[in-house]
This record gives sequence, C-alpha cells and structure tokens, in this order.
Amino acid sequence: MSSSPRVLVAGLGGTIAMTGDAVGGVTPTLSARDLVGAVPGLDGSADLEVVTFRNQPGAALTIGDLVELSGLLARGFADGVVGAVITQGTDTIEETAYVLGLLHPGDEPIAVTGAMRNPTLAGADGPANLLAAVRVAASPEARGLGCVVVLADEIHAAGRVRKTHTSSVAAFTSPVGGPLGYLSEGRPHVLNRPHRPRALPIPPVGPSPRVGLYTATLGDDGGLLPVLAASLDGLVIAGFGVGHVPASWVPHLAAIARRIPVVLTSRTGAGFTATSTYGYPGAERDLLARGLISGGALDPYKCRLLLQLLLATATSAGEVREAFTGITRAVDRK
Repeated sequence: MSSSPRVLVAGLGGTIAMTGDAVGGVTPTLSARDLVGAVPGLDGSADLEVVTFRNQPGAALTIGDLVELSGLLARGFADGVVGAVITQGTDTIEETAYVLGLLHPGDEPIAVTGAMRNPTLAGADGPANLLAAVRVAASPEARGLGCVVVLADEIHAAGRVRKTHTSSVAAFTSPVGGPLGYLSEGRPHVLNRPHRPRALPIPPVGPSPRVGLYTATLGDDGGLLPVLAASLDGLVIAGFGVGHVPASWVPHLAAIARRIPVVLTSRTGAGFTATSTYGYPGAERDLLARGLISGGALDPYKCRLLLQLLLATATSAGEVREAFTGITRAVDRK
C-alpha cells in the first residue's frame, strides 16, 4: 500500500483545462486526468484520486454545482482523503472557494486553483499552480485552514482573496490581511491562520434564494432599488467608501430593510465597512440604525453568497442577522 497522503483532485474546467477550437478561441476540453498527467514533478507528491466533476467555464458554475461538489468532498474525507484540490476557471474562484469553505466543517484543506494563461500559450501557469495546490492539500501544515486559493505560489484564505487583474498571472491578492503563506522550494509555509467561522448547513436541493447586488454610483437617485428589491429575498449594497449612499436612497433602503435582509458593504474591495464614524443621511450610522446589516471586511460578492446560504437554511430574519454578523466578525480574527 502507498504511504503517500491521499489527495482528491476534482476538475471543473476553466482556462486551465482549455484548448483551441475551430474558430480560434479556447474552450474547456481537458479532463482532470489530462491536467494531472501534464504536470512535471507531481509524481510522489501524493496518492491522487482524480475526477472530472464538470468541464465548463468558471462563469457557468452555480451554487447547485458547489453543493454537489461539497458532497463529493465530504465523502472523500470520510474515506480517508487528507485534502482536496479543485481546478476551475479563475473568473469565479474567489466566490466558489468562499462557498466551499463555508460548507466544509472539517480540518482537511481544500485548495482551489486554476490558470490565467491557457495551455496553448507560452508560459502557461496551470501546471505549476496545480502542483502547488496538491502540495498544499497534502501538507499537514495546511490542516485547519479550511478552503484556500493557491496561485502563483501564494496561499490565500477564501474569505479574503480577490481577483484584482483581468490577465496577470499575479491576479489574486488578499487586500485585507495578505496571503496566509507561500510555497518555497516546493514546500508550503503558513505564516498566519485566520479564525474559521462555523460551517453552515448544506442548503436543500432546489432554487436558491434570490439575492441582488446593487453598487452605488455617482448621480444614481436610487429609483430602481424598489423595482429590483421587489423580486428579491435579500439585497447587498456596495456603497461608496466605508459604506455610504446618496441621501435619496435612504427611504428606499429603509423600506426594503423592513421586508428583506439588506447588507451594507463597500465597493472599494478592501478595508472594513464602518459602523460608527459618519452620521449624515446615507452614511453608515444612519443606514445601520434603519436596519441594514454591516458587511464588515467581506467584499460585496462574498456578502451576497453568505446571505444567500443563510437565507436557504435560517428559520427567521433574526437568525440571518445574528449568523451574518457572527461570521463577518470572524473573517479577520486570528
């Protein structure tokens, strides 16, 4: 029997799995086995169990896909797998990794990776990223980290990571807190360990709650907010700065917050949503006093996913608010 750690590799498609098509573009065609077979130095890193779970662009993934994938991972962990690697399109890595982390209660690391350069290009980064992700997933040092994103030899917490460039191989950063660690000479080095919130229940099969995301922009009078919110179960507002909106939005948001959960966060992509600094109409103190929920340090995209998962399993608006606040307060605790 092999003495190497068992690691599950699940392929979802994305740029890392793309090859050229007849009209000159690239599409996902390579299986997870194809990806593993193309990585120099992967032999001996772990005993790999490889499955092609999906083969589609990152933009096509759904919450339902991730719930199903979470079930696959849970069965692997129960069978003795010590860690998992997910390969997928980078368009949605920061969101899918966050969902997988929220649904994972165990200590086994889940390393999500992909590629910014497809395999037809010189300097394709997929093989190096996959090798690094396998080494993180197999490492005892990564236990307890939950779900992480591994690209460009950096290890990022799923709750912090952002894609901050459209095409650079160094596109992924963690503006609040920095990377958790790095790989050097093929070995993972974890430098800090954020507090992990409790895992959420697996949502039931069926349509997900509808949660909208609306971004504050200069000169918008907010007149579309009631129209948008009429068909929603929850709403995330990406406000200016530390969490501000025009004064004309205030009556709309106050009315909406009486009916559905409304989360206030920042469109800037880094830093904390304020709670007690500015007091004018449309500032964070005013909005929170009217029933909005602070997003803390979570970016708008992750706030939307967290609210969606909570709405799918919580039994009351109070439970949603309490759980959301508890999880966002844990994001940057060590």
